[in-house]
Amino acid sequence: MNEIQEQRMKLKKATLSKIAEMICGNDPYLYFPYRSSSKLTRFFVDLDLDYLHDGSTRSTWVEGVLQRINEKPQKNESLPSEDMIKVIEALVDPDSFLFDETKSVEKARDAMDKALLSNGLKTAILQTGQAKLITIKGEFISTDKDSEAVPERVITFCPTVFKIPKNGLNEKLISVMMPFNLGFKGTYDSIKRVADYMKLECLRADDIWENSTFMQDIFDLIYTSKIVIVDYSGRNPNVMYETGIAHTLGKIVIPITQSLEDIPSDLGHHRALKYLPNEEGYRNLSNELYKRIKTIIEQ
Repeated sequence: MNEIQEQRMKLKKATLSKIAEMICGNDPYLYFPYRSSSKLTRFFVDLDLDYLHDGSTRSTWVEGVLQRINEKPQKNESLPSEDMIKVIEALVDPDSFLFDETKSVEKARDAMDKALLSNGLKTAILQTGQAKLITIKGEFISTDKDSEAVPERVITFCPTVFKIPKNGLNEKLISVMMPFNLGFKGTYDSIKRVADYMKLECLRADDIWENSTFMQDIFDLIYTSKIVIVDYSGRNPNVMYETGIAHTLGKIVIPITQSLEDIPSDLGHHRALKYLPNEEGYRNLSNELYKRIKTIIEQ
């Protein structure tokens, strides 16, 4: 039992002291909202944490509460307890800084990241503007997941075949992996039509030339994309390889195909949009892709 406790991820005491001052809105963290006794209680109650301020010195009391929360078990060995995660993410929630020009969510997030640095943690900003606690070792670029869920495990890996792109995730970018021949022009035009209508970017690797190797351009494109559309038609081996990269990076992958027989058995459990390579088929593909992408964006 002691060995299990020693392996728990706990925030350092100095970090807890700083977070306590942030919650209170005390100097030097005056860009956080000031919280009186009743507002301190409300802060924790709103997070479903039953802590009632007892009238003692605010920062001392909050630090004691944080110490108790810090001792709670966690689901992820790289992150603190779920309740501590809730506290940190709520503390830099942009809604807490509305309509008060003396407060700054940007300065608050910067201060929080500096406080978390020695613990190997930082906050990442989601598309919604909300903060998410992650490990500092990695940049979070996966898109195929519930944005509210805490990852079961966060890993860092160092590819040797590819270089990590300087650009990060582009929430408006759709990349398309398909054979490069005129037989797929109608397919690509159908996808581009949807992207243009939804005011999204849509690119294939042959649309760009930023690296000396073609595969690096493909990796960059997948890495920075929100959605990756893959066409299994004809069982093109390059498309299969690129699908594997997209799945490894945790991307939202939308498979399409002219024949379900072209989907390898290892990928058969992924639902694919089937289409016909004719005018009506391309129109139906655009309609189905629009519905699928709209659902993804609205999540």
